[in-house]
Amino acid sequence: MATVFQWSGKNPKGIIESGEMVASSKEEVISKLRNKNLIPTAVAEKKKTRGLSFGMRGVKDKDLVIFTRQFATMIDAGLPLVQALEILSTQVENKTLARTIAQVKVDVEAGSTYADALRKHPRVFSELYVNMVAAGESGGIMDTILNRLAAYIEKAMKLKKQVKGAMIYPAVVTAIAVLVIAVIMIYVVPTFTQMFAQLGGTLPLPTRIVVAMSDFLSGIGGIIVLGVIIALAIFIVQIRRTEKGKYITDKILLRLPIFGVLLQKTAIAKFTRTLGTLVSSGVPILDGLDITAKTSGNKVIEKAIYAVRSDVSEGKTVAEPLMKAKVFPPMVNHMIAVGESTGALDSMLNKIAEFYDDEVDAAVSNLTSMIEPLLMVFLGGSVGFIVVSMYLPIFKLITLIQ
Repeated sequence: MATVFQWSGKNPKGIIESGEMVASSKEEVISKLRNKNLIPTAVAEKKKTRGLSFGMRGVKDKDLVIFTRQFATMIDAGLPLVQALEILSTQVENKTLARTIAQVKVDVEAGSTYADALRKHPRVFSELYVNMVAAGESGGIMDTILNRLAAYIEKAMKLKKQVKGAMIYPAVVTAIAVLVIAVIMIYVVPTFTQMFAQLGGTLPLPTRIVVAMSDFLSGIGGIIVLGVIIALAIFIVQIRRTEKGKYITDKILLRLPIFGVLLQKTAIAKFTRTLGTLVSSGVPILDGLDITAKTSGNKVIEKAIYAVRSDVSEGKTVAEPLMKAKVFPPMVNHMIAVGESTGALDSMLNKIAEFYDDEVDAAVSNLTSMIEPLLMVFLGGSVGFIVVSMYLPIFKLITLIQ
């Protein structure tokens, strides 16, 4: 299986270059570097991170968007590359990004291309960013590519925000509901239990159930439940640290009844927009598939894209192996096939991305509309059952007194 390697090496001018490469072995990376007239100095497997992130810690996507748009405006206005970098290195508010831009300026002054200078900072500028810049430099359309990059990052940010919002809302409401019920069971119910013990007699069945649950949670049971939750969380984290574990858990997530559909639509939007942006910017299809696979954020999708890349390298179309993978709906596969046959793959991919952006909007809205009443019913029903159970013995006592 293909693996991502980080490398550094000297070019014929003696300048150190660095970057990332997808290959099946370390030896393959070294061979490819030598074919590019680079002398390898370090090659190591990259520790993969989940999801799509354009900036390192301290450099937010928003900072990168502002920098990219400002840089595009300056280049379009005719400012020299070094002068634009000099101005932005002093104007950018983010200190980490400002230092990085200053280093890039120094490398460009030393004779490096802008893309090669960016490639030395993989924690700030992603491989997608660098490859698109390289395509813009070679094609003489740097300002167009930079504006396209900024628009891409903004849409990726919006998509990420939508998915996070869809996941966080039900999680927060559920946590509050569980906390409220736990407080009632541990602190409120025992007060009623003491009063019922003084009255004597047989309690109604609902009351006995609630009292038993309260006794369980107030005692060793609460510690057991908390321990099981912590152990389960640790177990999931440990599984996610292995390639096989990530693949299994991602596969389960895609098959979830409600969230699975949202995650699949998000994956389609991300895949089509990333590949469409790269192809329309002049990045070779094989390189585009490499980058798209690494930024997919899901091991099932990543494996499918690498399989597609392998078949494309043998002369097949993108749509044919994508149909075999069965990770995307047939409509997406057929639209990609049409795009390839008409020579408008980039345009078709961007249209699919726009369509699924709207689908994600609708899915998030439907998910929120569906989960909100369910959570309210759960919270209201649980608290109502506890309250009624506690008052049943009191109603019974009043009846006996009358």
